Amino acid sequence: MSFDDGRLDDEVVLDRFDQVLRRHAEAGARVRRESVSTEGSVRDAVMQLAGTRPRAVVAAGPDSRLLRAVLEPVCPVPFLAWPGPGLPGWSGSLDLVVVLAPRGNDVATARVVAEAVRRGCPLVVACPADSLVAGHAAGRYSTVLPTTTGDQLATAVVMLDLLDRLGLAPATEPERVATALDDVAVACAPRQDLAVNPAKILAIGIADANPLLWGGTVLAARAARRIAESVRRVTGRTALAADAEHLLPVIRAAVPRDVFADPVTDSGVDARPALVVLEDGLADPAIAETRDELVEAARGNDVRVETVATSAEGEVCRYAALLATGTYAATYLQIGEV
Repeated sequence: MSFDDGRLDDEVVLDRFDQVLRRHAEAGARVRRESVSTEGSVRDAVMQLAGTRPRAVVAAGPDSRLLRAVLEPVCPVPFLAWPGPGLPGWSGSLDLVVVLAPRGNDVATARVVAEAVRRGCPLVVACPADSLVAGHAAGRYSTVLPTTTGDQLATAVVMLDLLDRLGLAPATEPERVATALDDVAVACAPRQDLAVNPAKILAIGIADANPLLWGGTVLAARAARRIAESVRRVTGRTALAADAEHLLPVIRAAVPRDVFADPVTDSGVDARPALVVLEDGLADPAIAETRDELVEAARGNDVRVETVATSAEGEVCRYAALLATGTYAATYLQIGEV
């Protein structure tokens, strides 16, 4: 399979992917929609929970890892992400359990919610109001934040907004997150010329390679994993997101580039790696040192380096912007393949 970058500016081709690209563009609108639809429930939950600080916060269910990436470094009480079945044996009435269930139809998540209710844990669940999970959340100390979009990020922003108001999370303003996503939608829009479109530029940069994605901060690393998942899902190609210690051996073992290779007949055969660095603007000397080591190793082994950066303000905004840009790029990879 080869890659034709001309397809990225071909209106006829882009029209075939209109539904996918439209969903990317509506990410900011989904955040706003969830924020508005849950505002009353968020206020009620704050009134109910604001009196006492929990002994610990337990984020349960398969979508708990995003909350961990945001909360673990800053939460003033012990925080635990518990993506597996059930709840930790010690969790009880002193511990706040939070659950993200964007679709609300996961049986295992419903069981976790029912267990939290049975133990008398203060419980907040973000899920559709008429879903299986919501049906198991009924209890004296439970609050359901009634989401409607099925969007993981928008659902997480609603929960983070609540935890921010309780003093358990960093500042999370849904409107700022939505604006950051809108900015990416404008910059990465399908009619935006590939010469200035960061997502198209990234797609072209890794079109003949297997991308290795790295983010230095916890949230940038989380975005890298999600982008790698998108690339694998829509293109079927290899994409690896990992810490520097796992990426460096792959970079250093890269087979030297064959200057006589035919770009058409040899396309996709023994594809070389390409390093994709996600920059979220955090000025940390240790992160900068690790990034420089990766970049130097890549350049020393003739491995292409691509950078995805954002100037959005706020941790969640930066995460959203990096993820959205990478998601657009994965779709443009799919569009360009022929």
